[in-house]
Amino acid sequence: MDLRFTPEEVAFRDEMRSFFRNNIPASTRERLGAGRHVGREAWVESQQILNRAGLAVPHWPVQYGGRGWSPIQLFIYNEEMLKENVPAPLPFGTHMVGPVIIAFGTEEQKAHYLPRIANMDDWWCQGFSEPGAGSDLASLKTRAVRDGDHYVINGQKTWTTLAQWANWIFVLARTNPEARKPQEGISFILVDMKTPGVTVRPIQLIDGEAEVNEVWFDDVRVPVANLVGEENRGWDCAKFLLGNERSNIARIGASKSRLKRIRELARQVPAGDGALWDDMGFRRRVNAVEVELKALEMTQLRVVAADRDHSNKPNPASSILKIKGSEIQQATTELALEMAGPFALAYHDAEHDIPEGANDLPDGFGWADTAAPEYFNYRKVSIYGGSNEIQRNIIAKMVLGF
Repeated sequence: MDLRFTPEEVAFRDEMRSFFRNNIPASTRERLGAGRHVGREAWVESQQILNRAGLAVPHWPVQYGGRGWSPIQLFIYNEEMLKENVPAPLPFGTHMVGPVIIAFGTEEQKAHYLPRIANMDDWWCQGFSEPGAGSDLASLKTRAVRDGDHYVINGQKTWTTLAQWANWIFVLARTNPEARKPQEGISFILVDMKTPGVTVRPIQLIDGEAEVNEVWFDDVRVPVANLVGEENRGWDCAKFLLGNERSNIARIGASKSRLKRIRELARQVPAGDGALWDDMGFRRRVNAVEVELKALEMTQLRVVAADRDHSNKPNPASSILKIKGSEIQQATTELALEMAGPFALAYHDAEHDIPEGANDLPDGFGWADTAAPEYFNYRKVSIYGGSNEIQRNIIAKMVLGF
């Protein structure tokens, strides 16, 4: 199998790289590259720039705004975007609810929601996990009871990422508690978060951020027209969505960008009579991660090349990409934390009310205040999208045949 890019694919890569560098604000890309949050406005601005150029949802069918690209082109697009530290189009819309609406929604739903998702006119969040219903999602308790032309929703969702910025949420709710199997009594419903009875409560994490939230539903009335697919068949939507969520989760481009920054900073960090990069032990650890990253990239290219015919068949090798990709992302944050040393113990950030002076960083160490929060935040990547333990079970069954 020839994994080299064709001349046309190299030209396409250069086109994408040039677009990202010349059109997405440098301040946004620099901030993201430094491990800092870009904020809601910058994220929306970035996606709207992409959408005006027809680059927000290239993986969608052409009739809904997609580009009809090959799997190799989509791979290049995603990796160059991550390498150039461009905020990726909001996945809850573009990779989750959007494809579900395309596959299961009515024509009216497609006409209304899809253009708004592509242009990020709406900010979507995911209402799946509940207390006691995470990995065993089919045990969810949130209820949606039919009342004429509305559903009345009661229940709680948790770990809802960026719900504090969202104005819409897609919800899995139980519409038939008497179903023979729990998966058979669940529906997929779109909810306007401005509806009376919706309450969002932030959950402060160990890194000091409130990136995730609890979302409560107290007699929330939602039009039946907001049901996607058939009533009690929402599990079909959920399985379809989770398959899309796992795509591109290896984030090779992002790890490349972080390793490049680590190499640059290590040449500036004092250590002994020289710089940290002169320490052969540290350099070996960086190089070892880079070798694993290159092996992961080759594996992903094999998976992508196998789909040159656009079959889009589920590939159990994606579980390997998910496991190794998340482990490498965590390894890069560990290297950054080691590089920051004692300056990562405490950090200050005026944007998040951490007292100025909590950690007086010396000249050249301004980057160190993100090392600890990013390290703690990236513990999640081996859990979301299907935990690495679950992915190993998939490999055992689908690849090894156990």
